[in-house]
Amino acid sequence: MEIILLEKISNLGAMGDKVRVKPGYGRNYLVPKGKAKPATAENVAAFEAMRAELEKAAAETMAAAEARRESLADMQITIAAKAGDEGKLFGSVGTGDIAAAITAAGVRVERHEVRLPMGVFRQVGEYAVQLHLHSDVNATIKLTITAEK
Repeated sequence: MEIILLEKISNLGAMGDKVRVKPGYGRNYLVPKGKAKPATAENVAAFEAMRAELEKAAAETMAAAEARRESLADMQITIAAKAGDEGKLFGSVGTGDIAAAITAAGVRVERHEVRLPMGVFRQVGEYAVQLHLHSDVNATIKLTITAEK
């Protein structure tokens, strides 16, 4: 299936690129989410007509992500969780917990923006957590997990 990208998508292409994707990925994810359109002649013409508007919207989204990164710079978050004597948690601290703690600290972060490539945290300690705010904007915060008293 050939599509036109309406925004930059990691590992696929930039806005305006015509790319071939598997039909299910295009039909079930990219088109319904408004990230792409099928590459028909009328869709190509419509895209070229509204290209300036899409580029302006993309620039605004990028500026908002940059502003969020600046507000997250040097942020330190502390989460208290129940833990045993040796520092092993009775459960885990995952993306939802981290996003809720950052939002409570004053910067709105969605759960899907928190990246934990090694999985959830199951020990008390200090960790560096990567946040993926935009396809080109990443931020790192310092997370401290302490034992609940």
